[in-house]
Amino acid sequence: MDAFEMINKNISRYVTFTEEELEIFNSLMELKKVPKKTIMLHEGEMCNFEAFVVKGVVRKYFVDPNGFEVILQFGIEDSWVGDISFNIYDKKPSKVFIETLEDSEFLIFSPEAKEELYERAPRFERAFRILLQRNLAATQNRLFNTISMTALDKYLEFLDLYPTLSQRVAQHYIASYLGISAEFLSKTRAKIAKH
Repeated sequence: MDAFEMINKNISRYVTFTEEELEIFNSLMELKKVPKKTIMLHEGEMCNFEAFVVKGVVRKYFVDPNGFEVILQFGIEDSWVGDISFNIYDKKPSKVFIETLEDSEFLIFSPEAKEELYERAPRFERAFRILLQRNLAATQNRLFNTISMTALDKYLEFLDLYPTLSQRVAQHYIASYLGISAEFLSKTRAKIAKH
């Protein structure tokens, strides 16, 4: 499946589009290859893209007041990544970093291209609204789980959500995402291995 087939299938989960609408959508996107360890967005910059991950892994994170990196999200194949707080009307500097953890490929979409898409194919506004609602629901669920779950349960949920990621990224990144130390994650994994 090529990149455009992949994104068309992704966006069509929520709304049915005509071939013409999908052609408009595809024409407004740029296929971009980004090497591993590239910071695509720095804190303090304006986020001028939304990216659909065709291939690779990215992390979205911030640096807390103690200098620790806190991972908010992993982006893997068939998912979207960007700074949700940015929009074309309320331009504010980003509070997050977005970095590739593997050589990656994206379909990139600028805020201006998205506005043009809404004008030329208005049904995409509904699809992106549904995507945004799903993202907010996932973020709320993650916040709830971070506060209420044990480290073991958080790790098991992580494995359920990202079944292959523990083989693709360093363990300290997973620990950061879970809000635990790398040592504690190591003990948690050992406990699971025993059972």
